[in-house]
Amino acid sequence: MLWIGERTRQLDAAHVEFCRGIQNPIGIKISDKCVPSELVELISTVNPDNIPGRVVIIVRMGADKLRKHLPSLIRGVQSSGKHVLWISDPVHGNTVKTPSGYKTRDFEAIRRELRAFFDVHEEMGTHAGGFHVEMTGDDVTECVGGLAGVTEDDLAKRYTTHCDPRLNGEQSLELAFLVAQRLRRNLGLP
Repeated sequence: MLWIGERTRQLDAAHVEFCRGIQNPIGIKISDKCVPSELVELISTVNPDNIPGRVVIIVRMGADKLRKHLPSLIRGVQSSGKHVLWISDPVHGNTVKTPSGYKTRDFEAIRRELRAFFDVHEEMGTHAGGFHVEMTGDDVTECVGGLAGVTEDDLAKRYTTHCDPRLNGEQSLELAFLVAQRLRRNLGLP
């Protein structure tokens, strides 16, 4: 999926102009810096005909900021009548640099942000449409925590990314099962 990034979503930016001219679904990444009026205007620019399924809002802001800022963004989009799909990107708002120089992400912070995303949508009666993570099936040690027990001391063992730290296979499955458990609970399934 093509997306407009947090730092490239200005209405007069080349990314917005390019995405406006194609018919593919478009992702729009937002953080706590986005305000409802700006988001609605951006949605209108890339999807002037308000075609359902064309715009995916990708929320990335950390759990505490998400709980504070996401409700007003949802209300703004709802009151405008715009059709969007909301998904969470719980990894990008949770990247830190360790004292040893490794860029990493804490599994528990990712989990908290994902939980906050689902909580806010549940509280507002809206639909949490999905989530995006950076992951690999390989047994890397790039993100700390989870049942895999990766610690900061483990980062040097199998840190193979050339860009952003990824959840390893075990952490990815753990997160998937946590989301599945939440969805089952919401549907009243055992």
